[in-house]
Amino acid sequence: MASNQDEREFALYIADLLQGIGPVAAKPMFGGFGMFLDGLMIGLIADNTLYFKVDNESSAEFEAQGLEPFTYFKQNKPMQLSYWQAPEECLDNSDVMLEWGNKGFSAAIRSNARKVRKAKP
Repeated sequence: MASNQDEREFALYIADLLQGIGPVAAKPMFGGFGMFLDGLMIGLIADNTLYFKVDNESSAEFEAQGLEPFTYFKQNKPMQLSYWQAPEECLDNSDVMLEWGNKGFSAAIRSNARKVRKAKP
């Protein structure tokens, strides 16, 4: 397991790589970090692994790459969130990082729009 300082540095590094899509900020949460853009959580970092937001429209692309969903255990049961592991190439290629970061941002926008529509009477 990575130290908090290592994970903080990794989160800041990822936020810096994602600046090409907008002012992405890393915020500590639940022992990891949330990656935020325009008030939307587009990704998360847990155990020095980057995950991007997915939805029904984008999850197949992540699955086709053999990537895994973020999973944690609650009362000994695996729980999956709508965040999937980013491809390793993201860490080595800024164009690839921006491409997948945009996928996460797009999924977050669509998810937020659905929440807003449901909230309206």
